[in-house]
Amino acid sequence: MKRIVVFASGSGTNAENIIKYFRKSDIASVTLLLSNNKEAKVLERAKKLSVPSLVFTKNELNNTDLITKTLNKERPDLIVLAGFLLKFPENILNIFSNKVINIHPALLPKYGGKGMYGMRVHEKVVENGEKEAGITIHYVNKNYDEGATIFQESFLLSQNETAGSLAKKIYALEYEHFPKVIRELLTLKAKKK
Repeated sequence: MKRIVVFASGSGTNAENIIKYFRKSDIASVTLLLSNNKEAKVLERAKKLSVPSLVFTKNELNNTDLITKTLNKERPDLIVLAGFLLKFPENILNIFSNKVINIHPALLPKYGGKGMYGMRVHEKVVENGEKEAGITIHYVNKNYDEGATIFQESFLLSQNETAGSLAKKIYALEYEHFPKVIRELLTLKAKKK
């Protein structure tokens, strides 16, 4: 059974969706949730679903070996960033090369980079009169939203699109595709061994 570790900073709807999806799977399960926000609703979601969690500070992430030790002990086959807002440390990326993925609520390379997350992305897409929007699932590297693309899904915006209506469409795409892409990646990794 493959092991998934999820990092999240906020509400955790994507994390919850992934946990529930793999509950019914014989391929993988979410074995740990990590958050940099002790007030994050995702911690309640993980607890309700009986997934252990660990809260850490930005300093612990960047200047101690707490997270590295935790991950080495957990031995994840895949690390999933699901609404994790801190930059992921390069030293951890080096240890877990090609094992860290992220979902972004835009068609990268557009609307990526530092500070581009959540409603900020949707507002910019609408403000700039884009004709299409979508999601990108990508590997994480040392730069925000610049890792190799794994999957994209797009749709045309309606004429009266708002940031709110766009957000709902993006969430629906994320919930539909993120667990499936994770499953495909883990299945591919299993075949390569």
